[in-house]
Amino acid sequence: MKFTIDHFNINVLDLNKSLAFYHKALGLKEEQRKTADDGSYIIVFLADGISANKIELTWLKLQDRPYDLGDEEFHIAFRTKEFDAAHTLHQEMDCICYENKDIGIYFIQDPDGYWLEICPAR
Repeated sequence: MKFTIDHFNINVLDLNKSLAFYHKALGLKEEQRKTADDGSYIIVFLADGISANKIELTWLKLQDRPYDLGDEEFHIAFRTKEFDAAHTLHQEMDCICYENKDIGIYFIQDPDGYWLEICPAR
């Protein structure tokens, strides 16, 4: 059997804030949306328009506090040919939370505290 990665889910408190962040910071665009008939959740799939991989943002109506991200040891990595321009944008957005200049990567943090690794295309 073979499997391919389709998407990675993260839960968000403010869907509109998260959608704006992922669009501005990473250029991701809404590809699909599912709203529960009773309004209890909204699921939005974001895509980069290049690969088949997606991020699924899930908003839950009853969630009234920030999500417990544990030790924050997980992250999603993004690769870009425009690393320097991305770094400048993320500095302007004030969302860089960690840099490792020795290996040439950095991390940005989304509105819910999830870490996203930014790597140069090599």
